[in-house]
Amino acid sequence: MCRVPHLVACCNFSPGFRKQPIHSLVKQSINNYTMNKNFLFFAAVPLFLACNGQTKESTANADSTAIDTGKKQALNLPAPDEKAAKTNFSKVIGWPAGKTPVAPEGFTVTKFAGEMKSPRNIYIAPNGDILVVLSNSERNTKEKIANALSGKDKAEVSGSSANTVLLFRDSNKDGKFELKTTFLSGLDQPYGALIIGDSFYVANTDGLYKYPYHTGDTKITGKGQKIVDLPAGGYNNHWTRNLIANKDNSKIYITVGSGSNVGENGMENELRRANILEVNPDGTGEKIYAAGLRNPVGVAWAPGTNVLWTAVNERDGLGDDLVPDYITSVKPGAFYGWPYSYYGQNVDPRMKGQHPELVKAAVVPDLAVGSHTASLGLAFYTGTKFADKYQGGAFIGQHGSWNRSELAGYKVAFVPFKNGKPGELEDFLTGFIADKTKSEVYGRPVGVAVANDGALLVADDVSGIIWRVAAK
Repeated sequence: MCRVPHLVACCNFSPGFRKQPIHSLVKQSINNYTMNKNFLFFAAVPLFLACNGQTKESTANADSTAIDTGKKQALNLPAPDEKAAKTNFSKVIGWPAGKTPVAPEGFTVTKFAGEMKSPRNIYIAPNGDILVVLSNSERNTKEKIANALSGKDKAEVSGSSANTVLLFRDSNKDGKFELKTTFLSGLDQPYGALIIGDSFYVANTDGLYKYPYHTGDTKITGKGQKIVDLPAGGYNNHWTRNLIANKDNSKIYITVGSGSNVGENGMENELRRANILEVNPDGTGEKIYAAGLRNPVGVAWAPGTNVLWTAVNERDGLGDDLVPDYITSVKPGAFYGWPYSYYGQNVDPRMKGQHPELVKAAVVPDLAVGSHTASLGLAFYTGTKFADKYQGGAFIGQHGSWNRSELAGYKVAFVPFKNGKPGELEDFLTGFIADKTKSEVYGRPVGVAVANDGALLVADDVSGIIWRVAAK
């Protein structure tokens, strides 16, 4: 019988599993839970999928290991209050000439590239090429009208998504690119990018695609193949699908956000969502690697370890200070609570009484990084140019809030790490908020990446800029 903490890593799926009710998949292996015959929900996967076929070898080969990341952060969470939810959309006014975000003493901030539509994510290719993924939310007519009335349209990039990957090449590593090309276009809300050997992978909102690639290519010319179908779209901006490979490139991990805030559309619509999925490089062998992660976006390996970390956007509608977004080590087989509970066993009142066994199994994340901060980007510092305190630490791109009284986020935060354990969150790149009293912002940071020259690159989607932060 499956043991709760270690389930997801062994959840292999047959080709027809997507159309099957979860209860029909697990009936044979679980007999100590009472299940409704009409029961269909993705979040039960980590507890209920059959694991009888797991072997010692498959467990040993898992990339993340269930390590102790130290004493958990002490949190004073307020009581949830559904009547206390607020809306406060920022108003993007753009960067004045000559103005940049602000980094700590000892750093310089320059514009690496600009005049792009919605740069959301940055991927550093093995040869050092910088790939910038351009994509944005696409709204239907009803949503456009609602956003205009609420002010949301002033906080985001509007219109059709660029659906393009740009390539920048800085051969002499002077912080200025010599070459810019359209690497790949005609995509469908892309986000994650990845190169393994002679293949380029891109995660569109609806699937994982694979293209022929050779080191040094400045444009993809071969035909792509869809190797994994993914549930498209999602709640608010949960259409992003990020990618990362393990050290030997034998596995690819795909992030998939929830289709709702807290399951309000029915859990039958959340199959394979709020998960990190694992597949082989050819798209086969899909497993749910971890679940209950409402909207995991940033993913990165902690330096010197085989521990995967992710940045997760938590739920809305419970007040200004609930629920904290977080970064956490991702333990194979772990369930992180969504939608039934948050931050461990704190029950969401909107899901009260539902699946107490899942609530009991929910893992407490490693580090809260602020409620409604929209923490999307995640990158560990692997360069050598920054001071000692930054070595091996994590940078977090906080896109910024829309659903609390006062703006939160709108910065790049930093978390020092020591012996694989996170320290206290601190500001790193600020100055994105122009006037907090008017909710005016110059830009909104999203993806972060460490370039081969040791600089930190930050995507500012609403301003169409890639910022470069370098040590003096």
